[in-house]
Amino acid sequence: MKTTIIKPPAIIAEVKEKKEEKYRILVVSSGALKSSSDAKGKAPIFHTAKRFKDEAEKTGHDVYILQVESAYIEYEDGVYKIYNADDKEGFEINSTNTVAFVRGTVRLKKSWLDLLSRLEKIGVCMVNDRDTVEVSSDKYRTYLKLQDAGLTQPKTVLIPNGEKWKEAVDNLDSKFPIIMKTLEGSKGIGVLFIESERQIESLVQLLYNQNENIDLLIQEYIKTDGDIRVIVLGGTVLAAMKRSVIEGDFRSNISQGAEAKEYSLTDLEIEHSLLAAKSINGSWTAVDFIPSENPEKDPPYILEVNHSPGTTGIEKATGKNIVKTVIDYYSNPNNRYSVPSQVGYLEVVKITPFGELVAKFDTGNARYSVLHAEDIKVDGKKITFTHGDKTIKTNYVGDYISQTGGGEDERPIVELDFEFTGTKYGKIQFGLNNRDNFNTEVLLNRKIMRLMNVMVNPSRKYVVTTKFSV
Repeated sequence: MKTTIIKPPAIIAEVKEKKEEKYRILVVSSGALKSSSDAKGKAPIFHTAKRFKDEAEKTGHDVYILQVESAYIEYEDGVYKIYNADDKEGFEINSTNTVAFVRGTVRLKKSWLDLLSRLEKIGVCMVNDRDTVEVSSDKYRTYLKLQDAGLTQPKTVLIPNGEKWKEAVDNLDSKFPIIMKTLEGSKGIGVLFIESERQIESLVQLLYNQNENIDLLIQEYIKTDGDIRVIVLGGTVLAAMKRSVIEGDFRSNISQGAEAKEYSLTDLEIEHSLLAAKSINGSWTAVDFIPSENPEKDPPYILEVNHSPGTTGIEKATGKNIVKTVIDYYSNPNNRYSVPSQVGYLEVVKITPFGELVAKFDTGNARYSVLHAEDIKVDGKKITFTHGDKTIKTNYVGDYISQTGGGEDERPIVELDFEFTGTKYGKIQFGLNNRDNFNTEVLLNRKIMRLMNVMVNPSRKYVVTTKFSV
């Protein structure tokens, strides 16, 4: 197994006292379409990306607007740097104090999404991560996530192909008019108002003729004079606005010319907006919904969750500086997280000098990690113990009281070098205990799991390692 020595992704949520004032802001954006470029062919900086640049510079944060079309990452002398195509200096990124704000157009190409995966691997705090971007960019996947959260939505049915539109309409079981949408799209683009069966038949034929791989869904139409957009940040509502339906249209997007004003949410609307943001694991999101007739008692109809909120309309409607609030929020290290990797409840780890051992990842263990040991002898500041065929003498750190189903027992603590999947994490504290009656010789606690930046799948074992060599 190849070994690398790197600084693991910082789990900054563990920081209790330090409140970092400055951090490095990476705005991941794209010109998306050539028609949106300027006269020199350079991709433009869109409004929200520019707002981030302006607000970050006011408060002294380092900020870099990345155009993903030709961006690349280099690693040299322990430092990662990311570059725009025409930039030779680059921008340093790391797992400690870099936050990447991902804008909407990045969803348009797999290679751009792959860049997000690389940033996640480095340990950069992602707002939002690739999975959240992909879920929110797919209207039907979002529908399923919202459904899992028990939220109220307009009835929705996929059109699987150009031949099955009639079955989809029958399954929707809703009177015309209905709404038809492409699975991907934003700012009201790709949303069609369907008034009859004849109309949907001709539109489906036209769309599939233009693109046989197009993805479509149909949705119950709920008549309204406007919808609500709610900005959610870290489990808190920042602001809400009502967007009026455009005259002669059925859409209420600001980008299509809709007018907006500040909206006062009911407690029920707040609760369901927060649940909607959580359903796609969003950190900073926009939740769109249609209010019920009795918003105090009846839940809203959730329409979608946007992973990259625009700020133009809602800042104007509410008078709030949304971008500054978002920047300030992530200046607190407690609010920054790396994207965890999945592991099984059993994996192979390496503990020096005992080699590779099977460890159980115990998310219920908030005390010390535990290593099997026999013939334990403490002599002043030194401790001797046996594990397998090796007996070692090392520093005695102290002891602690462990409470188990069998009662209490006192366990000595040692520090041993720990390694997992080729990454060395330095000295980790282990409590020593005879584990002959248990299935594994090592029990890991939540603290080391946070250090390793892993998330345990309780249904699987050996997700990233194999016990062949043990």
